[in-house]
Amino acid sequence: MNLRDTIVALSTPLGRGGLGIVRLSGPEAREIAARFLHFSEAPAWRPWSSQLASLIGEDGAVVDQAVVAFFASPRSYTAEDVVEISCHGAPVVLRFAVERAIRSGARLATPGEFTLRAYLNGRIDLPQAEAIRELIDATTLYQARVAAQQVEGSVSRRLRPLKNQLLELIALLEAGIDFAEDDISVAAPAEILRRLGPIENDVAALIHSFQSGRLVFEGLTLAIAGRPNVGKSSLFNRLLERDRAIVTGTPGTTRDTVSETTSLAGIPVKLIDTAGIRETTDLVETLGVERSHAAMAEADLTLLVVDLSEPETQEDRALREKLRTRQPLLVGNKCDLPARFEPRESLECVRVSAVTGDGIDALREQILARLAPTGFADPESGSITSLRHATLLEGCSDALANARRAVDFGIPHEMLLLDLYAALQPIDAVTGATTADDILNRIFSTFCIGK
Repeated sequence: MNLRDTIVALSTPLGRGGLGIVRLSGPEAREIAARFLHFSEAPAWRPWSSQLASLIGEDGAVVDQAVVAFFASPRSYTAEDVVEISCHGAPVVLRFAVERAIRSGARLATPGEFTLRAYLNGRIDLPQAEAIRELIDATTLYQARVAAQQVEGSVSRRLRPLKNQLLELIALLEAGIDFAEDDISVAAPAEILRRLGPIENDVAALIHSFQSGRLVFEGLTLAIAGRPNVGKSSLFNRLLERDRAIVTGTPGTTRDTVSETTSLAGIPVKLIDTAGIRETTDLVETLGVERSHAAMAEADLTLLVVDLSEPETQEDRALREKLRTRQPLLVGNKCDLPARFEPRESLECVRVSAVTGDGIDALREQILARLAPTGFADPESGSITSLRHATLLEGCSDALANARRAVDFGIPHEMLLLDLYAALQPIDAVTGATTADDILNRIFSTFCIGK
C-alpha cells in the first residue's frame, strides 16, 4: 500500500443508525472532501472545529446534510490531516459518500490502515495500537478498562524502565571494551549480576502476569458435567442468570451440549451444559455423552456436579475417577434439601442450590481462584494480555538467563554483550521499535476497515 495516499472508509458499524461517520486521512483530505461537499461559504478548515455542509452528487443534487470536522496534522488520530463527515446513518447515503470520495481521488482504506498510520507516524506505539483493537472488540466493562489503560500506554510505561536498565548495563560493558586501553575499569562480575537481577525479576513478573492477563480477552470455557438429573441445566441457567436450558424432572432431558457466553468478574466465560453421563443403549443419548466428553476435554475447567440429596452412586464415583487428572471442581447441588450424599473419601465440595441461589457467589469465587490463583491485576498495572508480548518476553528471559550463565563462567564481555542485545531485541519488538513488516501486516489485518 502507498502510505502517502489519502484514504477513506466508513468508521461506524454497517447498518442503519441515527448517524454514520466517513473518515478521510492523508495530505489531500481537505481538497478531496471539498469536491463532493458544498459549504454555504468557503470552508475555513479550522483545526478541531466543525462546519455544516451538503453532500452532493456529480450532478449537484443534494443527497444529505452533513457535519464536517477537521483535525490538522500532527494533532489528529493518524498524525495526518483528517476529515470526518457525519451523515445520517442510512447505508445508501454512507456508501454514496465513500464512493464520491473515491471518485474524487481517495483510496479505500485497508483493514487497520488508520491505526497503522498512527503507529508509523509516531502517534502511538505498537502495544497501544493492539490495545485499540482490543478496546473495540471488548464485550465486558473490565475488558474495556484494561484495554483503555493499554491505549494510554500502561504496557509501554512498564517496559520503559526495564529497557533503560538494560541499556545502561550494555553501555557500561561497551565503554569498558572501547576504552580498556585508557585504564577505565571493566565492570566486575558481581556488579553485572547486581544489575541483571532487577531486570530478570521485572521480566519474570510480566510473564507471570500473562497467566491471568490472557483470560481478560481470551476468556475461558467452563463445562458443567455429571450424571443425569443432578441439576446441571439448573446450575447452567443460574450461572447464566436466565432460563436458557430446558429443565425437567426427567433424567436425560439434555441430549446435546448447550453453550452460552456470560461474564464472570468481567471475564468472558463460555458455559457448556453437557448431557448427563451414563451407560446407555439409546443412540441419540450415546452421541450426547460423547459430545460431553469432548466438551470436558476442551474446557479450561469442568464443574463436576453431584446431587447432595441422594446417596453417592457408582456413576458419580466412576465419573469422578475418570476426570481426576483434569482436576474438576466438585459442586454439590441441591444443598437446600436434606443431605444424603456420603462419599467414601473426604472431598472438597462447593455446596450450592441452583433453585434458591445459595452458594452461587462462593462458586464463582472458587472458579476464579482455580483459573487465576494470583487474582487479576489492576488495569493500570500494565499486565500482559497478549500472547505475542508474552512469547517475546519469554525470549528476553531466556537471553537474560544466558547472560547470567556467561558471567558465572567468566565468558568475555564481548560475548556477554551478544546475550544482552538478544534480550533487548524482544523488548523492542513488543513496543514496535524493531518489528518486521510481516508482523505488522498480521497485526493490523485483524482490525476493522474503518479503524
